[in-house]
Amino acid sequence: MLSQDDLSVLEGTVLPALERHHLRLLAHSLRCLQQASGDLGSTPATEQLTAWAQLQPNLAVDPTFIPVLVEQLGKAAVQLEAIGAELSKPPLQLDLADLVRWGQQQADLRLQDAGSGDLRTPPN
Repeated sequence: MLSQDDLSVLEGTVLPALERHHLRLLAHSLRCLQQASGDLGSTPATEQLTAWAQLQPNLAVDPTFIPVLVEQLGKAAVQLEAIGAELSKPPLQLDLADLVRWGQQQADLRLQDAGSGDLRTPPN
């Protein structure tokens, strides 16, 4: 679902490997949710996600994976909705640049929090 260009953009960030992996998962989930939603423009319901997944040829090989995928896409949808709210954008209108920007903001916040630790002088 992600193109080689998309993967290159993600790999080109200065984010740590774990955060890039998280962004890849979010980006892949976003693409799946966008496809599953069709023209509705809203996050698809579980039934709609299941119907979409059953039509995917690569999932036909292992239909037991479909409920697991649908559950994970549901969890990603919740996170994408939160990201969309932070960026004042509907979740299914997010794009890779939005996700990268959000990921970089999150990393910056973690660095700020880590740098603002208690630096009091230790007792004698």
